[in-house]
Amino acid sequence: MARSLYEWLWQHEFWLPPGITWEDMQESEDIDYPQPRDLLLSIPFALTLIVIRCAFERAIALPLSTKLGVRDKQRPKAQPNLMLETFYSMCCKNPEEGELISLSKQCDLPVRKVERWFRRRRNMDRPSLSKKFCEACWRFTFYIISFFTGLAVLYDKPWFWDHRECWTGYPQQPLQPSLFWYYMLELSFYWSLVFTLPFDVKRKDFKEQIVHHAATIFLISFSYCANYIRIGTLVMVIHDASDCFLEPTKIFNYMKWKKTCDSLFMIFSAVFLISRLVIYPYTVLYNTYYYSMEIFQPFFGYYFVNTLLIILQLLHVFWSCIIIHMVYKFILQGTMEKDMRSDTEESDKDEERDKISEKEKNGITYFSNGTSNGYIQRNGSEPLNSRAHLTNGHVKER
Repeated sequence: MARSLYEWLWQHEFWLPPGITWEDMQESEDIDYPQPRDLLLSIPFALTLIVIRCAFERAIALPLSTKLGVRDKQRPKAQPNLMLETFYSMCCKNPEEGELISLSKQCDLPVRKVERWFRRRRNMDRPSLSKKFCEACWRFTFYIISFFTGLAVLYDKPWFWDHRECWTGYPQQPLQPSLFWYYMLELSFYWSLVFTLPFDVKRKDFKEQIVHHAATIFLISFSYCANYIRIGTLVMVIHDASDCFLEPTKIFNYMKWKKTCDSLFMIFSAVFLISRLVIYPYTVLYNTYYYSMEIFQPFFGYYFVNTLLIILQLLHVFWSCIIIHMVYKFILQGTMEKDMRSDTEESDKDEERDKISEKEKNGITYFSNGTSNGYIQRNGSEPLNSRAHLTNGHVKER
């Protein structure tokens, strides 16, 4: 059954142009063609990349974050509470007002304390600044290596300069060793991102990231099996170009180098919008949609690969809208808006108010005036409006 399904799925009528069969792409002593079994190598390579990443983050990125002044914020921990923890894990991490009231009755706690517990518990799950810094350093290192590797591999290739060359001799285009290793590098990296998704920093576009990784892995794998390697290399090098600027933007943001971060973000925005909304549609979409049809008649594989490329473009449009909105805010306000995809930490203003109430009960009253620490000590039996200590130590009678 599985064998029959496999043979049906890989019929040459589906994936190859009319008149071409898989026999035309058999390997020989002199010529190598892409083989689906080669893709299995990407799994151990991905695991190797994960090991390298762990070593890199621990030995290089983490010490670097300390030297550059990246400090993790001290977060108050939520007190152990089995009932609240069960609700948090099984039901909801951000309960509604009615649920808070119900939980407060079950736990015999004030609603404000239950609300504070959930706020602290959510903050405990949020990644630390040093974790974000290490992740950005690793991705920046990889994207730099990958981008310049792609340029080195493609610089002397004819299809890098004349896009019609992507289809010259297709599908009988021999697989060069440099193209094979470039493909393995990219595919292994995206597999490693999928494997580490549960442990990496989660942003608000988490679902879009999953779709992006899945589409990218499928597109790389399919383009390799169907020997769309020439067009695939163009897609990969275009994507890596803007990512080389995104990750250092995050790094400088975590370092709180605001001006450098803002400048890099503007550069990243320009590179992203040009590469994803101009170069990609012309170099890739127009190429696969029109240039290929100058040589072949439409077939299923033609529609399939174009569908995947369009899905990728829709994701480009989604992220472009976010970037354009942030740039618009920057132009109006003169300051960069926080990344809308970021998972921001919640403040504990209610906790501060609770502390003030406790201090008032103990004879310490809070004033929002010009005193040095905002607090004024008074005798519990003395009326508040009779006297107050000034910052210079004198006493003012009222």
